[in-house]
Amino acid sequence: MASGATELSLGEEVYGLLNFWRDGAAAEYVAARASDMAPKPESLDFVHSAAIPLSGLTAWQGLFDHAKLSQGDRVLIHGAGGGVGTFAVQLARWKGLKVTATCSKLNTDLAKELGADEVIDYAKTRFDEVVKGVDAVLDTVGGDTLERSWGVLRRGGTLVTIVDDAPAEKAAAFGVQGVSMLVQPSRSELMELARLVDAGKLGPIVRDVFPLSRAKEAYQKGLAGHNRGKLVLSVSD
Repeated sequence: MASGATELSLGEEVYGLLNFWRDGAAAEYVAARASDMAPKPESLDFVHSAAIPLSGLTAWQGLFDHAKLSQGDRVLIHGAGGGVGTFAVQLARWKGLKVTATCSKLNTDLAKELGADEVIDYAKTRFDEVVKGVDAVLDTVGGDTLERSWGVLRRGGTLVTIVDDAPAEKAAAFGVQGVSMLVQPSRSELMELARLVDAGKLGPIVRDVFPLSRAKEAYQKGLAGHNRGKLVLSVSD
C-alpha cells in the first residue's frame, strides 16, 4: 500500500477495478490506487469476489447512475444470463424495479431465479413486439438488439449500452436519452455491492475459473459470447 493511503489498512482483504486507461490486472502483481479498492465481501472467497467489480459496477452505474432508475420503474435488460446481466437483474430486483429480461433458452430459468418478472427467449420471441413503454433499456448485446431497443422506450426514457454507440440524433428521433457508457472505478459503490452480497441480496455467478497461465484461453472464451455469468482468472492456487 502506498505511503499516505488512509482508506485501507495494511493486510486488509480488498477487491477493486482498475481504471481502463491503466494496464490490466491479468498479472501476479499490479499497482492500483487505494481509492479504487474496497474491502471485499466477508462472505466470499477471493475467486468469487473477483467476479464482482467489473460487472457489478457496470450494472450499478448503468441502472442507477445513468438511467437513474428508482422503485417501480420498468427496465428491459438484454443478455440477462451474462456477467453484467446477472448482476443487473439482481440489482433491479433489490431496487424494486419491474424487470423484463432477454436471454437464451439456456438461461431463462436463471433469469427468473435472479428476480426477473418476465423473461423473453430471444430465439423464440422478438422483444420489440411484446415490450413497450419501459423507462430504461440496459443493452449488453449491441447490433440489431440495440437498434430494436429504441422503440420500446417511453418518451423521456433512457437507453444505456455498454457495447455500442448511442447516437444523439437517434435518441432525439425517439424522444429519449442515449448513453454509451464505460464503467468507472468507484470505492463507494464497491462498498455498497459488498454490503448487498454479505446481506444475501446479491451474488456472482462464476462459470469457470482459469489459472493465470491460461489467460489467453479465458479471454477467447469470453469473446465467444453466450457465457453464463463470469469467467475468473486465478493468480495462485
